[in-house]
Amino acid sequence: MLLPKSSVLVLLCLCSSLALLAQQNLTGKIRDAASGTPIPGATIRVPGSTRGAISDAGGNYTLSIPSGTSRLTVSFTGYKTQNVAVPPGAATLNVALEEDFAKLDEIVVTGLATNIKRSNLANAVATISGKELTGVAPAQTFDAALSGKIPGALITANSGAPGGGISVKLRGITSVFGNSQPLYVVDGVFFNNSSIPAGLNDVTGAATAGNPNNQDNPSSRIADLNPEDIENIEILKGASAAALYGAKAAAGVINITTKRGKAGKSKVTFNQEVGFVKARHLLGVRKFTPETAADMGGSASDPDPDVIANRARLKGLYETAKAAGKLYDYEKELYGRTGLLLNTGVSLSGGSEKTTFYLGANRRQEEGIVKNTGYFNNSVRLNIDHKLTDRISIGVTTNYINSSADRGLTNNDNNGVSYGVALSTTPEFVELHPNELGEYPRNGFASSNPLETRDKMINNENTNRFVGGTNLDFRLQQSDHSTTKLVVRAGVDYFNLKTMAIFPRDLQFEEKGQQGHSIQGNTNNTNTNLAGFLANTFTPNERLTLVSTLGATLETGSLDNLVTTATNLVNRQTNVDASGNTATRQFRQKYRDNGIFVQEDLSFLDAFTLSAGVRFDRSTNNGDYQKYYVFPKGAFSWNITKMKFWQADKVDNLKLRIAYGQSGNVPPYGSKFTGMLGSNIGGNAGILVDNLQGNPDIKPERQTELETGLDFTLFNGRVGLEASYYNKRIYDVLLLHALPASSGYALEWKNAGDLTNQGVELGLSIVPVNTPAVKWTSNINWWFNRSKVTKLVIPPYSIGAFGNSLGTFYLEEGQPATQIKGTVGTELKLIGNAEPKFQMSFYNEVTFLKNLSLRFLIHWKNGGNNINLSQLLSDGGFTSPDYDDLIDGKKAGQYRPNAGDAGVYVQSAAYVRIREIGLYYNVPLKNNNVVKGLRLGISANNFFTWTKYAGYDPEVSNFGSNTLTTAQSRGSNGLSTGVDVMPFPASKRASFHLGIDF
Repeated sequence: MLLPKSSVLVLLCLCSSLALLAQQNLTGKIRDAASGTPIPGATIRVPGSTRGAISDAGGNYTLSIPSGTSRLTVSFTGYKTQNVAVPPGAATLNVALEEDFAKLDEIVVTGLATNIKRSNLANAVATISGKELTGVAPAQTFDAALSGKIPGALITANSGAPGGGISVKLRGITSVFGNSQPLYVVDGVFFNNSSIPAGLNDVTGAATAGNPNNQDNPSSRIADLNPEDIENIEILKGASAAALYGAKAAAGVINITTKRGKAGKSKVTFNQEVGFVKARHLLGVRKFTPETAADMGGSASDPDPDVIANRARLKGLYETAKAAGKLYDYEKELYGRTGLLLNTGVSLSGGSEKTTFYLGANRRQEEGIVKNTGYFNNSVRLNIDHKLTDRISIGVTTNYINSSADRGLTNNDNNGVSYGVALSTTPEFVELHPNELGEYPRNGFASSNPLETRDKMINNENTNRFVGGTNLDFRLQQSDHSTTKLVVRAGVDYFNLKTMAIFPRDLQFEEKGQQGHSIQGNTNNTNTNLAGFLANTFTPNERLTLVSTLGATLETGSLDNLVTTATNLVNRQTNVDASGNTATRQFRQKYRDNGIFVQEDLSFLDAFTLSAGVRFDRSTNNGDYQKYYVFPKGAFSWNITKMKFWQADKVDNLKLRIAYGQSGNVPPYGSKFTGMLGSNIGGNAGILVDNLQGNPDIKPERQTELETGLDFTLFNGRVGLEASYYNKRIYDVLLLHALPASSGYALEWKNAGDLTNQGVELGLSIVPVNTPAVKWTSNINWWFNRSKVTKLVIPPYSIGAFGNSLGTFYLEEGQPATQIKGTVGTELKLIGNAEPKFQMSFYNEVTFLKNLSLRFLIHWKNGGNNINLSQLLSDGGFTSPDYDDLIDGKKAGQYRPNAGDAGVYVQSAAYVRIREIGLYYNVPLKNNNVVKGLRLGISANNFFTWTKYAGYDPEVSNFGSNTLTTAQSRGSNGLSTGVDVMPFPASKRASFHLGIDF
């Protein structure tokens, strides 16, 4: 029987009324259980539904829930998630959250589209919050701020020059000539970290004495990233954790999440840092006497008239300079400047339940410790999240960066023109200062006057960069037991890098040489990544959850590097067309990588977690670009405390875990091809075949890793331990293989060996004191790594540094990959190892009366050797500060170079360093509706170091950066960190801080 339309309308109204009556409005406040302070931004949701709310600035919330709802889930970062019972008919429900000292409820990313609670995690994933990264004592750049904070990492500064240049190695050596730096992912966008040379080798000749590695001292592009924008960092160190990133993840993955807006009242934050920068340590200069000054001209017993005359001349120079009060400490004049540091940041965040935003702008200005050096970084970020419907949400991240670094002229050179190399032969009694006309005297002891070089030259890197990404989350299906979503991510990273190195023709070393250099480079780089995922969460009952993920990825890269070198410049001109000669080099590369992956995650009883997945990857850089390489992974964890038989109340968490995974590293661009080089043949344009033979069978390096671990926490999270052991094997290591002369080629890329890395990582977290008046939290990390070459199908050979007579890294089957060998007498012997015996970090935060906090980080590196060739140069130039100290009855500066032992300059680089220390005060504000927060602070970065290393800094390397690696250029390598050749000295900094919230 059909009902009349009026009856249908009445029924609809009744149903609507019943639906309204079936709703229950609930209000309440979320507070901190210990202090009672409101918690803004907490999430309150109805389990198994999309209903939820977020607490406002006062911790208040309002939520409409279906009638009969019995429980709510309340969560907030840093606090334990609570399942709260809802009394029948309740209109008000207040919740007190307890701090999660052990971070067991912290959500950790386990795949490209999935995540898991830390309490169920099967891998060791290090997490660094934005507060830990920059909230104590801000470092110069983002990568420098990581130092001492990642268990399992060896981080070295390639130079102290403004703009950074940091080498990060996770769990040992993963590649010799391939990429040895981790993959950086920022909000899902693959962030390029190339270090692109400026062409300084044309002036310094640093790579002309048998070492093909780049030594231009470029900065790392990850330094462009503003640390103030970062909310959280996750470091995927092992292959099992990083396997779904495939052939880009052999060296690990550093996943960076930037700050996002939160629903509620808009918040404005202003931060100002004012400080100074000084050299961490100066070596000092040799103090001469008339006799030692004369000795620079030859032995007193030498009867040669020229020697006698030269000794008399030098003695006279010294006596004249001393009488005039003109004995100079040129090291202090070059490196002793105190630089001003200014860092200003402003952010605006807020939004509604549908749309949230974060807008941040930052300007950093830092003067270097060398005149005419410095670093500028301007950054603007806009992140927007919007819910189009209840099922569709979209997130957009954009970041524009402009940076400029004036880096001076340091590190190795073979022409005597860089600051340190020129100083190594320049005694204190030489006059290098300009006269009243501004004319610089010629330096008779070196090829250059370092003061003149400093004042007249330019070495600038200028970057304009845009990074943008979009994340689309579409819930395709949802029921009581199943949810399916589609996630699409797209990202682009574009930068233009302009390098300019100007050496005027009136510089001392240019006058009789090339009559001036103008070296100008222009690099355009575009990286894109696109990925799509289907993820289904199936919960048949409360005990079992299955998450299935299927996805595909596509990454492309395009780089165009153009460097023009002009010589014989018109006076005071810098244009390359205002020159007598020009030469241009261009390098272009393109790649296209794509992958397919599937992953299944199972959780049973919230105690057993099982994960398995596989990725299929291919790349145009492989010999066979159509072949898919397979990278599987598997992981299992058992949280014993979740079992019914567990009765130990004091143990909150006890988890056993094991994980296995594979990842890869693609060959260098062009390694499968034999290059053709442009040439002038009889006045006609032509080509010559390169001496590096292409290998069409080249394939990616493959890494497999087995990781096991034990995690437990005691006393409500106040004591926690995370212990991990890993065994990492790298197969098909990419090496340069020497070919017989009869082949017509000199070298060939070859998959020619295997490596292993084994190590232990221990992390202990403690809350010794937790009272209303004093709270003390402490984190102690201890780790070590041991590497070995397990297979080498080519003969052993030296790699990196400058040869056997000075100490060199030596690749040899059955021996550590980081061993250093050198000539002792007439034999080649083991003289050192770059790998530390162990490292340890100790982070503490003590809060007094909730408002005053003291934070500090101590880092101990035990062992590990550097090849200190800076000391070799100053010994050879008679200027070492300890030159006249006695060793076995001989002056140190004469004994060391003639000891017949290369190990003399292979020295321990162990140290203990207070990396960061800060004292901050939150000023109490009452009855203030404008200023919501006021913070004052003082901090110091790398201010205190204890080391016996005879150099500017034990964290140093001429070759450590991830330079632009090609088949022809051969870039830097993954072994030769810790080579010290007249670097830009490391700096220490101290700052005052002001923060205001509106």
